[in-house]
Amino acid sequence: NHLSFFSGFGPFRQYLVNSSWEAVKELSKRGLGENIDLQIMQLPVVYQKAKEQVCKIWTTLQPLLTVHVGLASSATALIILEQCGKNKGYQERDACGFHPEGACCVLDGPEKIESAINMKTLWKNISVEGIGIVLSRDAGRYICDYTYYTSLYYGNGRAAFIHVPPLSESVTAEFLGKALQTIILAMLEQCGEQRE
Repeated sequence: NHLSFFSGFGPFRQYLVNSSWEAVKELSKRGLGENIDLQIMQLPVVYQKAKEQVCKIWTTLQPLLTVHVGLASSATALIILEQCGKNKGYQERDACGFHPEGACCVLDGPEKIESAINMKTLWKNISVEGIGIVLSRDAGRYICDYTYYTSLYYGNGRAAFIHVPPLSESVTAEFLGKALQTIILAMLEQCGEQRE
């Protein structure tokens, strides 16, 4: 059995319900088949705490893949596959009013880290009815990007980040859970191919 780990984020700013966490909970209900032991966790929108949790996931559980899901408020009807995490430029303050020391994730870390998952290949091979899927190389220099970089750093690239839109009439938690299931099964398939 392979362990895969999923995180969504808690409430922030005007988003009292964070669609990323709702989508992850829904994914957990659906599962990913019997070979995958799926564990989920809600991360706070706080740099230091999110970083601690992510380090703990990698050091204690060592999952095959960790997928972080975040809310992109600007994406009204898009799911965004993030290819890489950036180390520097974290000026924006988190829910506790802090930003990281030196505005960076890992003091001597590389400028950016690419995911072992090839998002372009993934993007070419999947479609989810009712919503567009796009590729991105910039996860936005906030908690999402920070968490992603941290996870890529400690997980040797075996992490992925997916941005989802806010919940709406057409984009329900159930809809997002189902979309995540489709996307993540394709990611796991890619992980399998890379191991062979």
